[in-house]
Amino acid sequence: MGSSARGGRPGSRGRGTGHAATDRDSLATYHRRRDVERSGEPGGERRAGTGGGGPDGDGRHFVVQLHDARTRHYDFRLQVGDVLRSWAVPKGPSDDPRDKRLAVPTEDHPLEYEGFEGVIGPGQYGAGTVMVWDIGTFRNVSERHGKTVPLDEALERGHASVWLEGQKLHGGYALTRFRGGGDGSDDEAWLLVKRDDRYAADRRHPPSDRVRSALTGRTLGQIADDGDGKPSAGGTGRHRS
Repeated sequence: MGSSARGGRPGSRGRGTGHAATDRDSLATYHRRRDVERSGEPGGERRAGTGGGGPDGDGRHFVVQLHDARTRHYDFRLQVGDVLRSWAVPKGPSDDPRDKRLAVPTEDHPLEYEGFEGVIGPGQYGAGTVMVWDIGTFRNVSERHGKTVPLDEALERGHASVWLEGQKLHGGYALTRFRGGGDGSDDEAWLLVKRDDRYAADRRHPPSDRVRSALTGRTLGQIADDGDGKPSAGGTGRHRS
């Protein structure tokens, strides 16, 4: 799935510092690490204007993908401008505000990656099976001193809050950088934490072997058996397990 290094270990974002890096520049690491013609992954042609959603995260898309690489993990992706900002979350998102989930930033991904579900073959970067575990829209609710902070600025500062409207995840989530300086270095690390709102719960999501795709209803095993490395054509279904 490319959000993890070869063999499944999360890697650094490879993103420029500050606001100087353009969205297209930020995909350079994505393209350098993979051969999309062989892996079947999206090439990055779609731009934000073709994907809907308002400015600064209002109605923009998010996706959580389960990646069965050498080390199974989840990838949490938020649409910021013309790319998906991405974090590898080993244990996946939680509905419980008491859970502080490690989130390691990875390289930006193209917008159309939100619909990618299939198998990245052996020998390719991030080889393994990819499932769209959850998908939906979100809005930016980041604030500083009582004023709204643009999402890209909030992420640059190291603390952002979003409100998710997914099929499995709902309500507020906070991303907080607790290590690294935001320059995309290998030691940068964040925490992904559920806000204590009406959607908070102490329930646990099913084990990853039992969960089903939010797009197609398939399990990881079924996706692997189908063996396709193409974006799913399943649309946005109602599978919630």
